[in-house]
Amino acid sequence: MDEYEADSPSGHIEGMTVRTYNAKSHQWSLYWANQANGAMEIPTIGEFRNGRGDFYDQEFFQGRSIFVRYSWLDIKPGSCRWEQAFSPDGGKTWETNWIMEMTRADR
Repeated sequence: MDEYEADSPSGHIEGMTVRTYNAKSHQWSLYWANQANGAMEIPTIGEFRNGRGDFYDQEFFQGRSIFVRYSWLDIKPGSCRWEQAFSPDGGKTWETNWIMEMTRADR
């Protein structure tokens, strides 16, 4: 589980993700909820392979259904990169539209 809070060009975001793992399929389901809707959304499903995690779902954006990919890249003990990309054509082409570089805070 993680909690997320940030200011973005479209406004303030507060939310959380709950992750579950299916040992039979070796896939994760990520459930997101935020203050805007107050409910868990349809899960994003995917897996980690060769040091990369790719997770997919279908969402509505500007009135139409699109394919969405969330990728975890360059995963190291103290850092990683996360990217969100949209595909209006079922995954043939991707437009990366959000990138986060994360660093683990020492406690």
